[in-house]
Amino acid sequence: MSRIGKQTIIIPEKTEVTLLGTSLSVKGPKGTLTRNFPGDIKININGKEITLTPLKDNDNFLNALWGTYASHIKNMITGVNEGYLKKLILEGVGFKSEVIGKMLNLALGFSHPVKVAIPEGLTVTAEKNVITVTGQDKELVGQFSASVRALKKPEPYKGKGFHYDNEVIRRKQGKKAA
Repeated sequence: MSRIGKQTIIIPEKTEVTLLGTSLSVKGPKGTLTRNFPGDIKININGKEITLTPLKDNDNFLNALWGTYASHIKNMITGVNEGYLKKLILEGVGFKSEVIGKMLNLALGFSHPVKVAIPEGLTVTAEKNVITVTGQDKELVGQFSASVRALKKPEPYKGKGFHYDNEVIRRKQGKKAA
């Protein structure tokens, strides 16, 4: 039994949830998100509540899907109402970041500038080496932030590179003078 899947999901005001076949659409003040939910999990929408029930009992895979589907639906509802935000901080001498059109231009100490295309549905701003990624889709915001961070991970001696706003980097001591 999934603890997350058993809980009812409350639909907030100004939010519409529609189910067409296996496709669930959530519309809110910040936009619309649509996702396909195939499988043996039944999604029931009753007024302002959503419940999920598996069609087979005692199936471990379906129990895992049950909780996963519930989490996806909660994330969609939160995304169209509040949105998601990730902040990346770029540290290092000579490291620069700027947004030009739909491209994120980065100077990361390589012999060439690094250009990253910003996906549709995300808003990216760069101010004083703080890159802010905002959007409705939690997975898209997290994936883009992780791919940008992977370009220059923080190194443990001086802390140069990208790190998240609330991330703590474990620092190493380095060489000692004799």
